Amino acid sequence: MSSSKPAVAIDLKFERREIDAALSHALPGRKVMLAADKHQDLSSAQYAVVWKSDRDLFLRAPNLQVLFSGGAGVDHILTIPDLPPLTIVRFVDESLTTRMSEWVVLQCLSHLRQAPAYRRQQGEHLWRELPQPEAKDVTVGIMGLGVLGRDSAAKLKMMGFNVIGWSRTAKDIEGIETFDRSGLDDFLSRTDILVGLLPLTPDTRAVFDASLFHKLRRDGALGGPVFINAGRGGSQVERDLLEALGDGTLRGASLDVFEVEPLPADSPFWNLENVIITPHAASATDVRALLRHVEQQIDRYEANQPMQHIVDRTVGY
Repeated sequence: MSSSKPAVAIDLKFERREIDAALSHALPGRKVMLAADKHQDLSSAQYAVVWKSDRDLFLRAPNLQVLFSGGAGVDHILTIPDLPPLTIVRFVDESLTTRMSEWVVLQCLSHLRQAPAYRRQQGEHLWRELPQPEAKDVTVGIMGLGVLGRDSAAKLKMMGFNVIGWSRTAKDIEGIETFDRSGLDDFLSRTDILVGLLPLTPDTRAVFDASLFHKLRRDGALGGPVFINAGRGGSQVERDLLEALGDGTLRGASLDVFEVEPLPADSPFWNLENVIITPHAASATDVRALLRHVEQQIDRYEANQPMQHIVDRTVGY
């Protein structure tokens, strides 16, 4: 199909049928090329929508102007060797935000209401009621106060939890006490359930380590702290995490992200009864919503209007 509009390359490691279904109603009037077709000439593409793109993308598409991330994170782009100095746009969408905050609320409630312990009792055919506090007696500390963190905080507040937040730089959020870099220890000492929603940057890599876990509140209503991570696997030191879960430093965890994904079949995390594992599915991308977002941002770009959610490469998000 010929078109006067600049072309778009798609390099998404998603299910092909989801991509095809979304493309049937997206980006009208533009030539859309799939990078998965190695015979496809991508040289006319000015835009690319990527998720874990192939290393040869920039050789095949040398005239790109803008990269659109296929997910909320952009570390999969920023770690590409010899990345050209292109504008990078994050995917921010209500569907992505809602899915993440639903997952965070689900995990907090699961640990509040003893779901891992009851699941273990079910396997043992054991009928025994366990003590469980009210949400108002538990403080959830969220590390990462971007769009996802703010929405999760609001929904946890609605469920009755006491919620506090931490970010690298100070944030002002109505109804939420917040801390910045200088207040990290104070934030951790008050936290019963720690929620990680941090992007992966040089500052956040390996931030969840033994030292941090030991600073969490130990005398709270849950009987010990819980760690929930749906940010990036590279932010957690898994050796320290396994040790903390084994020796009681952490009472439990919910993990959606890991240092190596898919999580290897021989990983000891699989066998821990106090851990809930999901396969990096806390906030799966709706490809239709992604392409609507891309179309809106391209329209702004071509109308000489500022695009939204542009990545600051100096901070990594």
